[in-house]
Amino acid sequence: MRKYAVTAVLALIAVVAGSSLAFAQEAAVEGGRSALVQAAIFIGAGLGMGLGAIGPGIGMGHAVRGALEGMARNPGHSSKIMTTMLVGLAMMESLAIYALVVALILLFVV
Repeated sequence: MRKYAVTAVLALIAVVAGSSLAFAQEAAVEGGRSALVQAAIFIGAGLGMGLGAIGPGIGMGHAVRGALEGMARNPGHSSKIMTTMLVGLAMMESLAIYALVVALILLFVV
């Protein structure tokens, strides 16, 4: 499965990189950027945000599962477990927000 994913990504890169050459014309320049550079920025921002959100999402799921299992085993300490879980979830969520900030910087500043 991983081999097919790598092949698909390489094929996508080849298509994006060769699209301006295939039409045998100069790349359209918009705001000082060629269409190829603009496409690379969009793809980079999308992939960055997608990968930056899936990691914390999986981590949050595991954290909540572990906290619920801990609360089920020891209901007396559920308030401590809940507090620790919420602090950990806030830290994980900040990683997704950092990925969003980097994607927005790619789109609007670069």
